[in-house]
Amino acid sequence: MTELIITEKPKSAQKIAEALADGKPLKKGAKGVYYYEITRGNTDIIVACAVGHLFGIAEKEKKGMKYPVFDVEWKPLYEVNKDAAFSKKYFDTIKKLSREADGFVVGCDYDVEGSVIGMNIIKLICKQKDAKRMKFSTLTKPDLVKAYENASESLDWGQAIAGETRHYLDYYYGINLSRALTASIKKAGMFKILSIGRVQGPALKIIVDREKEIAAFKPVKYWQLELMGKVKNGQLTALHKTDKFWDKKEADRIYKKVKGKDGKISDVRKKEFKQQAPYPFDLTTLQTEAYRCFGISPKATLSIAQDLYTAGLISYPRTSSQQLPASIGYDKILMELQKNSIYKELCAELLRKPQLSPNNGKKTDPAHPSIFPTGIKAKLEERNYKIYDLIVKRFMATFSEAATRETVSVTIDVADELFIASGTRTTFDGWHKYYAPYARMKEEELPAAETGENVKQEKLSKNELETKAPPRYTPASIIRELEKRNLGTKSTRAEVIDTLYRRGYATDKAIKATDLGIKIVETLQKHVPTVIDEELTRHFELEMEEVMESKKEEKVVLEEAKEVLVAILDKFKKEEKQLGSELFEATKESETKENTVGKCLNCEGTLMIKRGKFGKFIACTNYPECKVTFKLPSNGLVKTTDKICEQCSHPKILVIKKRRKPQEACINLDCPAKRIKTDKENTKCGKCGEGTLVLRKSVYGQFIACDRFPKCRNILKGEG
Repeated sequence: MTELIITEKPKSAQKIAEALADGKPLKKGAKGVYYYEITRGNTDIIVACAVGHLFGIAEKEKKGMKYPVFDVEWKPLYEVNKDAAFSKKYFDTIKKLSREADGFVVGCDYDVEGSVIGMNIIKLICKQKDAKRMKFSTLTKPDLVKAYENASESLDWGQAIAGETRHYLDYYYGINLSRALTASIKKAGMFKILSIGRVQGPALKIIVDREKEIAAFKPVKYWQLELMGKVKNGQLTALHKTDKFWDKKEADRIYKKVKGKDGKISDVRKKEFKQQAPYPFDLTTLQTEAYRCFGISPKATLSIAQDLYTAGLISYPRTSSQQLPASIGYDKILMELQKNSIYKELCAELLRKPQLSPNNGKKTDPAHPSIFPTGIKAKLEERNYKIYDLIVKRFMATFSEAATRETVSVTIDVADELFIASGTRTTFDGWHKYYAPYARMKEEELPAAETGENVKQEKLSKNELETKAPPRYTPASIIRELEKRNLGTKSTRAEVIDTLYRRGYATDKAIKATDLGIKIVETLQKHVPTVIDEELTRHFELEMEEVMESKKEEKVVLEEAKEVLVAILDKFKKEEKQLGSELFEATKESETKENTVGKCLNCEGTLMIKRGKFGKFIACTNYPECKVTFKLPSNGLVKTTDKICEQCSHPKILVIKKRRKPQEACINLDCPAKRIKTDKENTKCGKCGEGTLVLRKSVYGQFIACDRFPKCRNILKGEG
């Protein structure tokens, strides 16, 4: 008998083959697509892989930009998306191998997407009605062997159909609403692809609502009285017990009454409290902590965690669970981690405990436990190590005792006015030790003081302050907010926010809705509010959970979605002209603002980013009278700023490149700050021996390079 195991990715295929083989796996294949032939007992096994989804939903018959579109089907991804042409090799390999197989096993990740990938391959490539299903949370040998030996006789149809339903819903919403938006703006005289999605709409509205809240916010002044006093053992800083004075006259009255007078300590109170160990990581909490500790975006954190999982270093990251079951073997994992010198002492301390019991949270996930390290050691690059270390430290911290913190409150009486100094310190570090350096607690220890002790006034300040607007969402806090509102899934929320950035609806790290994003929401709110209604999105999320639990059929949910969409699209068509006109104005304003670089120093015109035959450049609006132009970098995202170069008074731009820190640069290539001193100009190239070194200019500064570029890439820096 020959069995074909299908995995989601190449690395998973290798791990499964190595875990199940009686001997050494035989690696076969060509053109970069490999599979493994192994023997296990009396069974010959072929382990082959996909590269994520091999199918995508598409129209059965393409009908231009017409809508509504509901006649869709799963098609090979290489037919749907030209960027996925490489997936055909994997498709063809699995198709060929399926003809040799008598039995089929799905070994894709055990989640909704993995289940959809496996189901489609089994049904549409292997032409089978069903297959066995492996379920595992780590890619370690014991887990994979157990998953194979205990594979269910059938696919996890609940997850697979729920996932398929989500794909259909997202496609229905995405293609129809985006076509409706694009058609309406086209009617107004502009061709621009605009898009909105089932979760994108409500997510954008949340960001826009916060932006409007900030814009409408009117700061209110208040005053605080701050006393600095000297006691026997040091200095105390205390605020008047009223804290915020909204009436300046009252603050002035008390200030005059107290100014220059000494006081006495009327009360000293100490209160101790326990700070429980943190819960194990679910995906959202990991993303939030990674952003807090390292500034790594939620999307990047998920990508890194996925890499750590496929390397066998951690459990499956796409989980909602905050619980670590005993079945994972706490002792075994800690003993493996102990082999790493960094964690040796901490693990040894935990292993000396009579019983290991994690501080589990309430959130669960039927498919996977919380994220935990497997104990396997590997050399990691810096960013990956940061996430790995965070996961290991969190895992260890969950088994530790609670930390003990003590708050001290000292009340100072000055002329019958009470001032309060407060401080908090850690008296027993407990889990802080295991989660260091990520457990960042504010330590404010007050000097020892006693009731009745004199306090000499050293300084009294009357501070004028203002209330602050609510903060903008960060990439981490918006993920938390979407989870709280049950919008999207643990796997898709980061991608939804990333899409809003790409569409130009949101910008900056502290997420700011752009003018276009605000106008999109305002226009949809006015004409078709259902599109951005989070209640409707949440409703379908709950219905998909019912599909997963076999309480509702896929076709019922999809029929309901079609009815809702038809009603929305009818309204779109009725108000297409007005809607398009408003979107046209918003888009023009947004593009003008986005592309305005600054004033032209040659005339009274405005410098704008333009697109030409050879890419983007900067030109004056008074062209052809003013022929001033500036080059822009050919790679990287260019954003305008409101900053002016101190050296030459030209505007500055911001250049953003992947995996690099954004760089501010003056647009003037001849800026004095960019000039270099060199004695290498017009000399022979020392690299190729044929070319001549010449002075080059770029937005980043001058440099010396070979004139045979790109054949010779010799680049030298001069003296600044």
